[in-house]
Amino acid sequence: MAGLAVSIRDVASHAGVSVGTVSNVLNRPDIVAPTTRTRVLAAITELGFVPNDAARQLRRGKGRTLGLVVLDVANPFFTDVAKGVEDTTGAAGMAVIFCNSDGNLTKENAYLDLLEEQRVQGVLITPIHDASTRLHQLRDRGVLVVLLDRRSRQPDICSVSVDDRLGGELAMRHLVESGHRRIAFVGGPHRLEQVHDRYHGAIQALTDAGLTEEEHLRRYDTPALTVTAGRDAAARILGQPKNTRATAIFCANDLLALGALQVLTRQQIRVPHDIALVGYDDIEFAAAAAVPLSSVRQPRQRLGQTAAELLLDEANNPQTHQHHQVIFEPELVVRESSQ
Repeated sequence: MAGLAVSIRDVASHAGVSVGTVSNVLNRPDIVAPTTRTRVLAAITELGFVPNDAARQLRRGKGRTLGLVVLDVANPFFTDVAKGVEDTTGAAGMAVIFCNSDGNLTKENAYLDLLEEQRVQGVLITPIHDASTRLHQLRDRGVLVVLLDRRSRQPDICSVSVDDRLGGELAMRHLVESGHRRIAFVGGPHRLEQVHDRYHGAIQALTDAGLTEEEHLRRYDTPALTVTAGRDAAARILGQPKNTRATAIFCANDLLALGALQVLTRQQIRVPHDIALVGYDDIEFAAAAAVPLSSVRQPRQRLGQTAAELLLDEANNPQTHQHHQVIFEPELVVRESSQ
């Protein structure tokens, strides 16, 4: 039967048994007589039959797959988070469907529709908007949901996040204590909760130091958290008069900071002597930059691992599972870009 897909009926015919017997060998081998089971397994090997596990799972109404929806697959932060998810789900015999929303709500909803059609057991998601109607619809239809890198405000949905307000405070406090009084915040869009929280954490640090947002902080909004957006923001900062422009930049993530560093270096701006620079996430490239980048470190793989563990616990122990909102504390890593 070379070149043709081998069906379960072909196996049954070859082994001289019924289709039901082949199905039992695949799903409940203990109820099949050893001699019959051996004959069926031999037929499977000879014909090269590959069981359609997906179809079997769909018939049972419960898949062995999970969906992972992130904001930006190009950001190494989410790559590390995905690694944590995959390590945990792989050990549990689960597969992960990786989806990239690009921060686009239409795209996010399209992926959620697709994942529901695929009968995934659950969805791990960094949502564009918290507690969206679509996520509640999924839960109502039996799809488990865990928020990842976003704190849930709903007591019946687990979440794993980092205290981004504290992270913003750590970065800004470091710059203020280093003597900076004209500081730029680069990040956006501010509808993203992570950006919003990091910015307001920075404002809190200014307030604690007796400084004001109006006098000491200037916001440079970006359309995305990318290297390109960081380059554009740095160009705008350098376009200001030297005696009034920022002496330090706090970027909402490391990709922005690396883009800004490229422009500063090309314009022969000495980092940190002329302008200090701090990023956020502490991705691997931060320490390897031309000027090693100070950054607020998040436990990236632990975020993914913990989110996957919560989802698997809810799947395996629906009666005893308790919903948790896990919040990790960030850590400032100071390197040459700001000291």
